[in-house]
Amino acid sequence: MRKKRVFEAISTLVGCVIGAGILGIPYVISQAGFITGLINILGLGIIILLINLYLGEITLRTKGKHQLTGYAEKYTGRIGKYFMFVCMIIGIYGAIIAYTIGAGDALASMLGWDPLICSVIFFGVVSWLIYIGLGAIEKSEAFVIPIVIILVLLIFFMALPRINMINLSGFSFPKLLAPYGVVLFAYLGAVAIPEMREELGRYKKEMKRAVIIGSTIPIIIYILFAIAVVGVMGVSTQEIGALGLTAILGEKMAFIGALFALFTLTTSFLAIGLALKELFWYDYGLRKNTSWLLACFIPFLLFLVIKLGRVAGFTTILNITGIVSGALIGILVVLMAISAKKKGERKPEYSIYINKFIAVLLIVLFIIGAINLLV
Repeated sequence: MRKKRVFEAISTLVGCVIGAGILGIPYVISQAGFITGLINILGLGIIILLINLYLGEITLRTKGKHQLTGYAEKYTGRIGKYFMFVCMIIGIYGAIIAYTIGAGDALASMLGWDPLICSVIFFGVVSWLIYIGLGAIEKSEAFVIPIVIILVLLIFFMALPRINMINLSGFSFPKLLAPYGVVLFAYLGAVAIPEMREELGRYKKEMKRAVIIGSTIPIIIYILFAIAVVGVMGVSTQEIGALGLTAILGEKMAFIGALFALFTLTTSFLAIGLALKELFWYDYGLRKNTSWLLACFIPFLLFLVIKLGRVAGFTTILNITGIVSGALIGILVVLMAISAKKKGERKPEYSIYINKFIAVLLIVLFIIGAINLLV
């Protein structure tokens, strides 16, 4: 039972993190230079690992069920709760819109149907799973995540003979922050941490290990996927990387790329959709069905407006959402971690060191990245 709970918790975090972001990483890396992108993947990956550990400790110091806004109110007050709510809404709504666009394109490439119709079908199925609840999501992620990892490894090993090392050597200091928003978006998964605590049940001592493993797997997957796609395609990499894998897999096997995209988008949509439903349900006291409607159908209406009006593209949505939501959530978690060590309601199963220097350094790094959106 212990191993099963830990595996489910890890699957929830990995499933929430690996989504639309991985599909956008190859494109932004190909435009900025592979080494430039690799610095972003590793640097931000380590920072987010630390942020996830801090958040895990916060959940363990707190009694009762909460989502991020509930923890923010406890440790940073009503203003903190307001900012966390805005961050989550921007992040999750932006992610759901991106997932719906990406999944529609993936299904369309597999079935030959209209992308808009495919997006609507995808949304209908996944939103129904969110309505069913946690049990269905745990089972789906535990099934899908191993498939996603296998597909990435398959793509990587099939790409090796075709990789041009010149495509993996580019570096540009002026473009150092160019991939920041999309890569940060690719690591957004903080909403899964409270779910992990709930899934572990009486095995909360495994929380630290589950967070570390669940945060490390995406770093490895992103690097392998970037090497495979950018190494073969270079500057010709498509905006949704997994849909341009014909050069790697061949035309007859290119559906694997679309299947990979569909799997990653599905797991992430499930995890963040549930988190937002529970935010309205647990932290704001709304009815379950009302919470579900707010979590799913408002972003669906926004998707229709963006898609039909051609307001923004896939990568633009990832970039803006990652920078605004990711940076603000990171800053809030740092402030919450400091406060929780003083105001915590119970002794946590693990504790991560933090002081003013570490806190200021992390906040400055997030602010620098956020300023990139304005320049």
